[in-house]
Amino acid sequence: MEPGSRQGLPDRYGQMRSSAAEREHTIDVLKTAFADGRLTKQEYEDRIGLALRPLTYAELAALTSDLPAGLPGSPFPPPGHPPPPASRPLNKMAVASLVCSLLPGLPLLAVLLGLIAHGQIQERGDRGARLATAGMMIGGLFGLVFIVLVLRH
Repeated sequence: MEPGSRQGLPDRYGQMRSSAAEREHTIDVLKTAFADGRLTKQEYEDRIGLALRPLTYAELAALTSDLPAGLPGSPFPPPGHPPPPASRPLNKMAVASLVCSLLPGLPLLAVLLGLIAHGQIQERGDRGARLATAGMMIGGLFGLVFIVLVLRH
């Protein structure tokens, strides 16, 4: 096994130096593989020796690339799979719409903020469409109730 092989990791990660915590995590994966009988004692000792040295992500990934990706504590995605995508941000206008819909006297502002939030969510891909919709619906309902009560008197 070549410690410099770059199996399963995107180029942007492969050449970065791994941290001591990441090396320890890889050692835990190797321990699990050895305990499960997936590595011989010699393979285990050789890989542990390599894992204790400062390595790049690619070199560290090569130490576990032939092991099942589902081993407990595996620090890397399975070969050929990109890392999980970063979570999309929550749209602040959607949150503001919901909050304003629950405050007395601001139902129209809640509807306006909800409309703005929906536009931003479509444009940017943010999370929060349901919050914006809820803010618009609650704000609209409270606004309608307010108008009916004012017109009755």
